[in-house]
Amino acid sequence: MKRALILVGATLLGLLGGCGWWKERSTKRENVAPPRPLAELVPTLKVQTLWQTSVGKGAGRSGVRLGPNVIDGRVYAASVNGRIAALDATTGKALWNKGTKYEFASAPAVDGDLLVVGTLNGEVVALDAKSGAERWTDEVSSEVISMPAVALGTVVVRSNDGHVFGLDAANGTRRWTYDRTAVPLLSLRGNAAPLLDGSAVYLGGDNGKVIALRGDNGGTLWEQTLALNEGRTEVERLNDADGALVFDGGTLFAASHHGSVAALAANNGRPLWTREFSSYTGTAVSGTQVFSVDADSNVWALDRSTGGSSWKQDALLHRWLTAPAVQGDYVVVGDVEGYVHWLAQSDGHAVARERLAKDPIRAQPVVAGDTVFVEDDTGRIAAYRIAP
Repeated sequence: MKRALILVGATLLGLLGGCGWWKERSTKRENVAPPRPLAELVPTLKVQTLWQTSVGKGAGRSGVRLGPNVIDGRVYAASVNGRIAALDATTGKALWNKGTKYEFASAPAVDGDLLVVGTLNGEVVALDAKSGAERWTDEVSSEVISMPAVALGTVVVRSNDGHVFGLDAANGTRRWTYDRTAVPLLSLRGNAAPLLDGSAVYLGGDNGKVIALRGDNGGTLWEQTLALNEGRTEVERLNDADGALVFDGGTLFAASHHGSVAALAANNGRPLWTREFSSYTGTAVSGTQVFSVDADSNVWALDRSTGGSSWKQDALLHRWLTAPAVQGDYVVVGDVEGYVHWLAQSDGHAVARERLAKDPIRAQPVVAGDTVFVEDDTGRIAAYRIAP
C-alpha cells in the first residue's frame, strides 16, 4: 500500500495522494508559489458559451481529476456524491440523471450502450448508457480514479495500487489481472487512463514506466522507462507517468514527473525521441506538434518528429493547469482559479479566456467536433464553441 501525502493546500489539493484519503493544509505554511496574475487580455478569438450545468458535486475534496466524457452527441459525467448523468451535448439538457450509493471517482467510459465508471471504494460499475440502468458491478483491489477502457468486449481497469484488471464487458467476470507494477511508497494522486487499442493495452505507471499489455490475457508486451527513481527525498523521487497518454499513427506519446516526455513506437516501446521534462498532466497531439504542460504550468509545443521546442508560454506560471486539449487551431487548458484559456497553436499567444467559476479545473478539457467541454471540482460543466 502506498502512503498518502498531501503537501499543499488550495492551489495543489490532490497532487499527491494514496489510499483513498486526503487532507488540506494552509498554503501559508508551505513554500508554494502563488499563481501568476493574469494579464489583461483583449481577445482575438470569439468563444461562445453554449450551456452550463452541474452534475452532483463533482470531485469535491477527493483530489481526483474528475471530468466528462463525450460520445455520439452525449456528455456523460459522474460525481463523488453518487450522481451520474447523460446530457445532450448541444443543449446540456439531461437525458437521464440518477442518484446512486456509489462514490464515483473516474470519468465514465462508454462503448456502444455500455457505460463503465470507477469509485473511491474500488467498485467498477457498469450501466446502460441509454437509460442509466445498472447492469453489473465488480470490486477490485483499490480505488479506481482513472477512466476505464472499454472495447472488443473487454473492460480494462487500473486501480490506484497499481493492479490492472481485464473484465468481461457483458457481466464483469474477471478475465485477467496484472499485478507486477512496482508502486512506490509515495506517488502523485492520479493515474493515466489505460488506452485499449486493438489487441494492446497501454498504461502509465507510478514507477515512471509506460507499459504495454496484451488485451486478451494481460501479458506484458513491453516496458519503457521515462523517469528514474532518483533524489535525496521521497518527494524528489516522485516519477509518476500519470498524465494522459496519446496514441496517434502508431506512436504513443507520454510524459512523466521528474522524467521526460517521449514518443514511443507503439509496437515495441522503442523511443523515437525523448527530452527531459517534468509533467503530471500528459500530452495532446495535433498535426506536426505535441503539446504538454510542465510541472510549473508552462505550456510547451514540441516538434512531433524530433521533440524539439517550437514555443513555450509562461504567462500561466503556477496556475496548475490541466492537461492540454486541442480545439481547431488552438490549445485549451483550465486552471486552478476556474479560468479556461485558449492559446494559438502557431506561437502559444493567448487569444481568449473564459471563467467557468471560481473553483479549480483539474480534469483535461474534452473536445468533440467544434465544441470543448470543461468541468470543475464542484461538478459544474460548460460547453464552449469557437464562433465563426
